[in-house]
Amino acid sequence: MKTKLRLQIRFNESVIGPGKIALLESVAETGSISAAGKACGMTFRRAWQLIETVQAALGQHLVETTVGGRGGGGARLTPFAEELIGHYRSLEKQANNSAAPLFELLDQAEAGPAD
Repeated sequence: MKTKLRLQIRFNESVIGPGKIALLESVAETGSISAAGKACGMTFRRAWQLIETVQAALGQHLVETTVGGRGGGGARLTPFAEELIGHYRSLEKQANNSAAPLFELLDQAEAGPAD
């Protein structure tokens, strides 16, 4: 087993973690909440609930949507959401780099004593 870090940030009775960040990244990639939800293994309803929960806790919009029709609907991230993702990924990278010696020690311990 490879040791890894899971970064969760708790605030205003909500949590931002790797799943919600991945969902937002998927919205950016697909241009759709429905497609992003599918890519993350969830329904449109669940994806939208997660986004709304974080938006309410932050008091900031994360996703801007356009209604379907002839040109089709869509979704895109707000500048705030893009900045949130960037800071989260940066913090995640820093935390993983800082924890690397501990990860190595734990991986060695799991492998058993050296003879």
